[in-house]
Amino acid sequence: MIIRFLLGLILLREMVAGGFRFGVDALSMNYYIMTCPMIEGIVRNAVSSALQDDPTLAGPLLRMHFHDCWIQGCDASILIDSTKNNTAEKDSPGNLSLLGFEVIDNIKDQVEDQCPGVVSCADIIAMTARDVVFLSGGPIYDIPKGRKDGRRSKIEDTINLPFPTLNSSELIRVFGQRGFTVQDMVALSGGHTLGVARCSSFKTRLSKFDATHDVDPSLNPDFAKTLSKTCSSGVDKAEQPFDDSRNDFDNLYFQALQNKAGLLTSDQTLFDSPRTRGIVNGYAMNQALFFLDFQRSMVKMSLLDVKEGSKGEVRRDCRKIN
Repeated sequence: MIIRFLLGLILLREMVAGGFRFGVDALSMNYYIMTCPMIEGIVRNAVSSALQDDPTLAGPLLRMHFHDCWIQGCDASILIDSTKNNTAEKDSPGNLSLLGFEVIDNIKDQVEDQCPGVVSCADIIAMTARDVVFLSGGPIYDIPKGRKDGRRSKIEDTINLPFPTLNSSELIRVFGQRGFTVQDMVALSGGHTLGVARCSSFKTRLSKFDATHDVDPSLNPDFAKTLSKTCSSGVDKAEQPFDDSRNDFDNLYFQALQNKAGLLTSDQTLFDSPRTRGIVNGYAMNQALFFLDFQRSMVKMSLLDVKEGSKGEVRRDCRKIN
């Protein structure tokens, strides 16, 4: 706990030194200090209660933030429901495994009761992901607030989500296009220490992999048998944890990669590639180092293409545009 607290303080000091703006229409750590000072407590208590009721929500809630920010920026577009005339992001095949939308709804309802029309759904998603990490045993850190909610959510935009079949070079290129370093990419991949993947995302590794191999040769044979058993029902929705502690934020994900037990191609490739193997080994050996780099990269991700001022809105209902 002390180490996690100190890491958080280090990050905050760096962000202050880096000159985050403090103003009405700009992101800042104290954005809601006058308009909705109870927001932090509302989010933390709601997330804590949700995880106590269902610890398996940790992974999906963290990924919700990533999937939101990756498409059109961190603007809560992932929360918008489809309509008769528009199929929204959340109904994309790549987003069907996301859960916990009712947690965001609950937080928004409580916030609207206390300070109506003030707190954006985009900020709620970002704070929820931050608190999920901490409450699951990960590092404590803070993020600037003041994001506005976007007015666009279209299924066709989700084609830009990173695919689980990407290799290391492809991941480096895709993340680099969004301003992330190789180290950022590996650290953010460590978010897979929470949650599960469905058979539809990894079953191609288990049969007729290529002309020479029936099973992906990068898979540990025993782990391959485990995955085959998981998917033996033929149901694409069958789930397999990324590591042995699916609800705990730790560095076991990286240790799994060392043992050739990476669940997705995009996981195992991080250990198999010379460009990323050293980072994986460092995180597998030093959890505190992973925590420090993860929180830095998460803050960076939470600032992707954010909308401020008149560029967005504060939705009254997170599921639909005002």
